[in-house]
Amino acid sequence: MTDAADEQVPVRVLGGPTVLIGYGGLRVLTDPTFDGPGEYPLGGGRVLTKTAPPAADPADLGALDVVLLSHDQHPDNLDASGRALLADVPVVLTTRSAAGRLGGGVRGLAPWESVQLERPGGGPVTVTATPARHGPEGCEPVTGEVVGFLLTADGLPTVHVSGDNASLDVVREIAGRVGPVDTAVLFAGAARTALFDGALLTVDGGGAAEAAALLGARRVVAAHCDSWAHFSEGRDDVVAAFTAAGLADRLQPA
Repeated sequence: MTDAADEQVPVRVLGGPTVLIGYGGLRVLTDPTFDGPGEYPLGGGRVLTKTAPPAADPADLGALDVVLLSHDQHPDNLDASGRALLADVPVVLTTRSAAGRLGGGVRGLAPWESVQLERPGGGPVTVTATPARHGPEGCEPVTGEVVGFLLTADGLPTVHVSGDNASLDVVREIAGRVGPVDTAVLFAGAARTALFDGALLTVDGGGAAEAAALLGARRVVAAHCDSWAHFSEGRDDVVAAFTAAGLADRLQPA
């Protein structure tokens, strides 16, 4: 499905949670992960395994204006190449705790805190941090702080980037506060590890479909559902869930 709104806000998935968004003349990148396949340590003897290379090299992306970083504490959301890239991006927005760890002018936002960015040709783009819960209720001391983001500007469709979120209650809160969104970039993949007895750390396909319905999203871009072994579902599972829910026409093709 392609229409004028899609052309206003082009969205390209580059692998895992890394998505390039064009918004109001700004080039926006989410959760940069450009390292190759291999094992990435988490500490405590635990590792995450990357199974596929990214769909692009950072050097091929050109100049970026903004990075929206849902969190920095896991290598499937920020890896070594991604950290290096941050130094060349004028604006990096993330959680408060990640900003403290990363330094270098990175700005941390609490949920529902906003910042305005100037777009080429004048007029602001507002970036608002939205809540996210990276696992079951009470997971935060273990999985850490995570945020999503909302992009708004006069005359442009609204874009929501979920970040690593497993809670539909969080989605209901976002939907209740911001109303329908035009484009939802949903981090899916049904991520699971040994934490919390294998409970979901991000939504599965069915949860992504329900999130899309709750948000009233006209277009859905499925991200975070490839390239890592701890993602227990892939894009085909997301497509099947959206088809079963009668929402397949909302999914942007891969």
